[in-house]
Amino acid sequence: MRLHRKVGRWGVQMFDFIQSKPEPKELRPHQRKAIELLRSSLGVGKKRVVVQGPTGFGKTLVAAKIIESALAKGNRVIFTAPAVSLIGQTVEAFEAEGIYDIGVMQADHPRTDPTCRVQIASVQTLARRSIPSASLVIVDECHIRSTVIEDLMDKRPDLFFVGLSATPWAKGMGLRWQGLVIPCTISELIEGGYLSRFTAFAPDVPDLSGVKVARGDYVEGALAEVMGEAALVGSVVDTWLEKGEDRPTLLFGVNRAHAGQLAAEFERAGVASAYVDAFTDRIERARINRLFEAGEIRVICSVRTMTTGVDLSVSCIVDAAPTKSEM
Repeated sequence: MRLHRKVGRWGVQMFDFIQSKPEPKELRPHQRKAIELLRSSLGVGKKRVVVQGPTGFGKTLVAAKIIESALAKGNRVIFTAPAVSLIGQTVEAFEAEGIYDIGVMQADHPRTDPTCRVQIASVQTLARRSIPSASLVIVDECHIRSTVIEDLMDKRPDLFFVGLSATPWAKGMGLRWQGLVIPCTISELIEGGYLSRFTAFAPDVPDLSGVKVARGDYVEGALAEVMGEAALVGSVVDTWLEKGEDRPTLLFGVNRAHAGQLAAEFERAGVASAYVDAFTDRIERARINRLFEAGEIRVICSVRTMTTGVDLSVSCIVDAAPTKSEM
């Protein structure tokens, strides 16, 4: 922000706050390639195209550039997020790129303004509201299939849809989306210095032979029972103490009870930890994030809550939730 001084009609000095437009970020080569491939796919008549980019690819920045282009042509845009908790950081990310004509579709949200040319909503909210006028719909985490988006595809074949996902492999996506562009791979981003190299440790191989499988993955309750055995829980903590180098860590458990059990075990070992789930409110989550960034919390334990829209300085991951899912 900067101050602009002006003189009123009675000679009184007054000050207006004028928002300085931020310097736009320069697109990285893989981000430019993503937009080029998207334009080519849309240019041959495909109206529903998915852009695949790994975590750390910069999908939100790519989305901002797509929105800038749409607004320059006089079009309106709907951007959907998979959860209400992601709305605020999406608004901030777009404003950081100089996009301010933003309305938020959310009950009692201070940014509610249906006249804005960019409307941001969670898919849950969109399902309960009238769909605003738009030419382009951007669907973040589009592998999380939603009825409202698929119904909109059926009712509005004139609209363009751009999907964003690191893992666009959900069953049935190919029946809805017409194109997939893959500008880069994880290994290419690592080689280019955009993602970190990593070392993986697998100290235990749990016996899952007795765990039932349903819909292509382990049954949660039975899996949590196996993974919650004292020896395995203790091994997770002992391995972190031996290999984790006291790094800021995200840990993923099978379910809420298992993640909470692991958080308690870390505390017993003298490691400051926190537990987050879908019911942790925004204020508490912000407090945990601050303590985590300050180094006062070393391990955040959750189930899947901390997999999307997380912007923390993390350098260790503990995956204590075996899965058969490729995603």
